[in-house]
Amino acid sequence: MTDKPLTRRVHQVLEPLHTLVYFVPETADCYGAIGLTGGMRPYFASRSAALGAVPPEVVVATFYNFSPKQVAKAIPSVWESATPEQVLAARLEVVDRSLRRMLGDEITSSAVSEAAALARDATDAADVVGRPLYAAHAALPWPEEPHLQLWHAATLLREHRGDGHIAALVLAGLSGAEAAVTYVATGKSMQEDLLRKTRGYSEEEWQAVKNGLRARGLLDADGQLTADGTALREDVEARTDAAARAPYEHLGTDKTERLIELATPLAQFVTKQIFG
Repeated sequence: MTDKPLTRRVHQVLEPLHTLVYFVPETADCYGAIGLTGGMRPYFASRSAALGAVPPEVVVATFYNFSPKQVAKAIPSVWESATPEQVLAARLEVVDRSLRRMLGDEITSSAVSEAAALARDATDAADVVGRPLYAAHAALPWPEEPHLQLWHAATLLREHRGDGHIAALVLAGLSGAEAAVTYVATGKSMQEDLLRKTRGYSEEEWQAVKNGLRARGLLDADGQLTADGTALREDVEARTDAAARAPYEHLGTDKTERLIELATPLAQFVTKQIFG
C-alpha cells in the first residue's frame, strides 16, 4: 500500500501516457513534415498550439518554469513554419503512430477501451476556470479511437493538474526558476544539469537562483532542501493534490482505482519502450 493521495497516484500513472508524445522517434517525422524542426521548438509549438498563435509571454506564464529566453527561441517564430492547426494534427499523428507501434494488437484491447472511458469520464468534472492551459486543450475535439481518447484524457487531466500546480507555486512565492531548482532538490527530478539546460538557464543564472533560495532559508550550502524548504515543497504538492481532486471525486474511489489498475501496465510498457 502507499500513503500517497489518490490524486497523485493516478497522476503518476497517467503522466507517461501523456508525455510519450515528447520522446518518441515519430516526432521527428511528423513535425518535420510540416517544417517544424530544431531543438525544443516542436515541444513549445505542440504543447501551446491549443492556445493558438499566442505571444511568448503567454507560453512563459502557462509553462512557468522555462526561461523566457528559451521560450523566445521557439515562440512566435514556429508559427512561420506551421499553423497551430497543423501542429495539433501532427501531434495527434505522433501519438497514433507511436502507440500503434508500441502496443501492437493491445491497442484494440478491452483494457485500453475501458481505461479511455474511465479517464474521459473523470474529465467531465474538470473545471476550466482559472486553468488556461487545460481550458485550451479541453476545447479541442475528442479523437474517435480509444487509444487516442486515452491519450487525450491523460493530457487534459495532466494540464488540469499542472495549472493548479502553478497556482500553488505562485502562492508559495516560488518563481519558475525557483520551482525548478527546488524540485531538483527534492530528488524526484531528472538529472540537474539536463533539467537546467532544457529549461534554458545558464549555469550563472541557476547558481543565482540557488543563492537566492539559500538567502530565504530554503536551500542549504550543499543545495539540499532545508526543513523549511521541504515543508514548502510538501505544501505545494498538497495544494496541487487538493486542486486536482474534482475529476476523481466525480469518478469515485473504486473507478479511480480501476483506472490506475488498467493504466499502470500500459504506462510501464510505454516507459520501457521509450527509455529501455
